[in-house]
Amino acid sequence: MQSINEIPVHVLSPDEMLTGQAEAVLSEISDLLGRLLATGEAGSIDLRSLPLSPADRDWLDEKLGRGEVEIALEAGGRSDLHETAYAGVWKVTHRDTEERVVAEFIEVAYVPAILRPASADIEQAHERLQASLKQNS
Repeated sequence: MQSINEIPVHVLSPDEMLTGQAEAVLSEISDLLGRLLATGEAGSIDLRSLPLSPADRDWLDEKLGRGEVEIALEAGGRSDLHETAYAGVWKVTHRDTEERVVAEFIEVAYVPAILRPASADIEQAHERLQASLKQNS
């Protein structure tokens, strides 16, 4: 019989422990995908507002995988967007000019919100194009 002192014990730090939060996030993503399909309504999850451990983040990244589309934007800091292995599920990370992460989201949408032009911008583009067409006539 082994003595209690002979039983190997490995103590995990809080950073190495799964909390169950990542699994809840994955379930929420599934619900958001269903809503996107049913209504066309996009949704997002603010990952920085959740008590995710580094192990949770790694687990979630592994479960979501990587898709084919990756986008990098420079606008007051770098924003990286990549579609996960699940179409319509995007991981979006915004950094400040010092490369610190300031926001991190999972967006469930056909196109991430940061890529969609504002209606006013489209209206101005239409007006400019119409004016250009009139000049060429």
